[in-house]
Amino acid sequence: MATKSTPTAASSRAASAGKTGAPRKRAEQQRAQSTRTAILEAALAEFAERGFEAASIRSIAERTGFQHPLITYHYPSKDLLWQAVAEDTFERIRREWDASASEEGDLTPLERLRIEYRALFRHTSKFPEFHRFMRQEAATNNPRLQWVAENVLTPLINRLLPQIKAAQENGQLPPLEPILFHYMMVSLTTALSEFGPEMFVTRKLSADRPEVVNAYWEFVEQTVFGAPRAAAPASRKRR
Repeated sequence: MATKSTPTAASSRAASAGKTGAPRKRAEQQRAQSTRTAILEAALAEFAERGFEAASIRSIAERTGFQHPLITYHYPSKDLLWQAVAEDTFERIRREWDASASEEGDLTPLERLRIEYRALFRHTSKFPEFHRFMRQEAATNNPRLQWVAENVLTPLINRLLPQIKAAQENGQLPPLEPILFHYMMVSLTTALSEFGPEMFVTRKLSADRPEVVNAYWEFVEQTVFGAPRAAAPASRKRR
């Protein structure tokens, strides 16, 4: 004879199912995020090496070891995957900028520019494929360049240009057209990514060695921004 479930027993089972369901859902979300990250990293390398036209979803699947349908499940087309790579890369840079802005709220425009271009340099040094990825599309005026300029580059540039203008008004930067200053800094941040292979062939100098990376950017910062502002001494507590 079947027994009826009491309200207490039913609610207990529901609570138990909820407890086991939440961790399972989090685990599934983490696996999905790990999958997307692996796909984006493989796609970045593929696009950087071959360019958009020659790159293929199948080759990206081979780089990850995933099945082709899994790639298209997350990113249904090559255009959408390219856009996702661009958005992911610049979002990482934006997050680092936001973190530094919240931690160092009293920075001058010049010091903030120093930190922001340093973050861009560190990212391109860590992921040299990023520069090659962008260079592939910047060579010609194409729909992808138009898309990334409108959706990613322009918002970031609009964040930097007022700081450049403010530093110029303070006499800390030369009176150069701000957008020209910006692209000069972009070229400096990408120099090791651009010429690293050539440097190794000509002088056997590895552009990914930490001492090379640090020495290069310290020279850039001192040349462009001058010596860093000394940290303010900590105030002594009254007795």
